[in-house]
Amino acid sequence: KQRAHLRGLAHPLRPILHVGKEGVSAATIHACADAFRTRELLKLRVLDAAPDTARGTAHAIAEQIEAVHVVQVVGHTAVLYRADSDHPTIRLPK
Repeated sequence: KQRAHLRGLAHPLRPILHVGKEGVSAATIHACADAFRTRELLKLRVLDAAPDTARGTAHAIAEQIEAVHVVQVVGHTAVLYRADSDHPTIRLPK
């Protein structure tokens, strides 16, 4: 139920992070962590030149950044979620 709620919120979002031929690098992790400072829901696009699939890339990012969860992977697009510990804006259903 919570994932369905997050998928609905992520639908109108545009991907703000693109993962290319370098894959999940330190720069990618830094950019993703930086993006999570201003938002709780992040949509990323994995380009055709990337060495891994969108699912593999999303899970690799989620493993390297604390408290990040993979919400959805469709095609080349993945949605990641990390709750803001100070001021959460997204209220998840129980």
